[in-house]
Amino acid sequence: MPQKKKILLVDDDPAVTGYMKLKLAKDYDVVAVNDPELVMAFARKERPDLVICDIDMPEMDGGEVCRALSDDKETKDIPFLFLTSIVSAKEAEELGGHFGAQLGVSKHAPIEEILKTIRKLVGA
Repeated sequence: MPQKKKILLVDDDPAVTGYMKLKLAKDYDVVAVNDPELVMAFARKERPDLVICDIDMPEMDGGEVCRALSDDKETKDIPFLFLTSIVSAKEAEELGGHFGAQLGVSKHAPIEEILKTIRKLVGA
C-alpha cells in the first residue's frame, strides 16, 4: 500500500486544525501546529508534501509563514496553500484560487473543493 502524502496544517485556531484533520485523515497523513512560530521546526522535522496555512493569525501571519518557508533551503520546495475565512468561497472562485501570487481556498468552500485543490498540489 502506498504511503499517504503528508500535510502540515497551520492555524491559530485548534478547532480549525481539528476539523481539517478529521476531514483529511482518510486520504492524508496530517500534522498540525497552532503556533505559527513553530512552523519552521515542524516543516523541517515532518517533511510535509504540502503546507496549508491560515492567513490571518496573530504574531505571525500566513504571508510571513509562506515567506519563511520559501526563504529556507530545506523547506523552499514544499507546496503551499492558503486556507482562509477572509474571503468567501465565491470570492475565492472569482480570484481564480489565487490570493496574490499564492494559491488559496476559502474555509467556507465545500470540503470536496478543498480536497480537489489539495490533490492538484500533491498529485494524489
